[in-house]
Amino acid sequence: MKKIKTALISVSDKKNLKQLLNILKKYKIKIISSGGTYKEIKRLRFKCIEVSKFTNSPEILEGRVKTLHPKIHAGILNKREKKSHLKDLKDNGFENIDLVIVNFYPFENTLKKTKNHKKIIENIDVGGPTMVRSAAKNYNDVTVITSKDQYEELIKELKKFKGSTTLNFREKLSRIAFTETAYYDSVISNYFNKKTNTIFPRKKIFHGNLKEELRYGENPHQQSAIYSSSSKTDLKQIQGKQLSYNNYSDIFSALTISRSLPKGKGTVIVKHANPCGVSAKNDGLESYKSALSCDPVSAFGGIVSCNFKINRKLASEFNKLFLEVIIANGFDNDAIKIMKAKKNLRLIDVTNYKSEEFLKFVSFNENIMIQSEDLNLFSNKNFKIVSKRKPTSKQLKDLIFAFNICRYVKSNAIVLASNETTVGIGSGQPSRLDSCQIAINKMKKFNLQSDNLVAASDAFFPFVDGIEKLVQSGVRAVVQPSGSIRDKEIINFANETDTVLLFSKTRHFRH
Repeated sequence: MKKIKTALISVSDKKNLKQLLNILKKYKIKIISSGGTYKEIKRLRFKCIEVSKFTNSPEILEGRVKTLHPKIHAGILNKREKKSHLKDLKDNGFENIDLVIVNFYPFENTLKKTKNHKKIIENIDVGGPTMVRSAAKNYNDVTVITSKDQYEELIKELKKFKGSTTLNFREKLSRIAFTETAYYDSVISNYFNKKTNTIFPRKKIFHGNLKEELRYGENPHQQSAIYSSSSKTDLKQIQGKQLSYNNYSDIFSALTISRSLPKGKGTVIVKHANPCGVSAKNDGLESYKSALSCDPVSAFGGIVSCNFKINRKLASEFNKLFLEVIIANGFDNDAIKIMKAKKNLRLIDVTNYKSEEFLKFVSFNENIMIQSEDLNLFSNKNFKIVSKRKPTSKQLKDLIFAFNICRYVKSNAIVLASNETTVGIGSGQPSRLDSCQIAINKMKKFNLQSDNLVAASDAFFPFVDGIEKLVQSGVRAVVQPSGSIRDKEIINFANETDTVLLFSKTRHFRH
């Protein structure tokens, strides 16, 4: 147990101070403060000693140096049981500081409000994190509070132990305090990396806020949680049971594909992080029905992502099939009423979800791989026509659509498409030939053969047999990356069969 006699308060967020000050007054705890916090405490009519008077040293450098003083840090850091420390304090006329209450300058909020580098730099807190680290290091003797959310817990502790705190309480707050300083510094570090366009620094610091602990991981015996380092990627759940690890995996896969389609149109259906149906048709109801027709069996228990607002007609269609999650740019009130009949169905509003150039992280034990996401939008200039037969404008549109979807299918990936709608998808096979066969089988199973059939491959065909199988199934145009030693053989085969062939300038694996 440690009795608190002196507290130092320096907070950027000054909310809820009065309740805290009342309990400090009750237990006759002396308060030291500075700047705006000192003024607020005085405004609330509580006794307080200004830091400059306590240290007998004025604030300097326009407030940059206030609490960076030996009397402050010696008062926090000294070991109360160590004679040499007690002597140092006595010789210098210093005294103990038993409670440190600090929250930092709002650096993260500053980044949201301005791009002015000078303003950003001035919102890097130095004194606050320094005091917190000192107090957290000396938790054996000192209590440290780093958020107004901890005030209530501190008040309960002080009431329970009559102005004292327990070691367990101080140790827990120390852990939280070091997390706060590490998080704060990581935001600053990442800001400078971004400013200097340093994508892969020698030391990489990650930070994130806990969004929620999930029901379980990929399987019920695995624990799981989701963290986010950006409020721009927040999802708004407006109905349904709690999301699981697998739900989030599918949601992010579906969203990535949706945001690659033309703005305001298109439907994506995802199952096990793979698309099982995609359509970019203009009409929302038609695009959903077309996407569903690609593989209605796999869509059962899947996730639907729409690039538009859901109305009552579409909601009625959704209710005909068991779905886990529906993602959209908003929902009409009538649509929500209709889908309430399925209370477990999760409805996710992504109206405010921002798609930007983010890094993708994959981890294995203590190793983390980072890469930029494959988000570049395709246009005609990304492809080269290498066959004698030239594509019609409609074929070219379908080829680019198919190739775009193909890059979001687990490799080896083959996508068959017609009228900006997938009609067969082959995913995740070690053999590209097997992926071709799966895509063809899906198309035939659901009677989606077309006179305008096109195919896309996420990487080059190493042999003629893959493109040959596609052409035999009715494919009239193919797009694939170049780079094989047999590219000429593939081109010759296309010319011999009067097939349109496009080479992409880039490969698009998704392992």
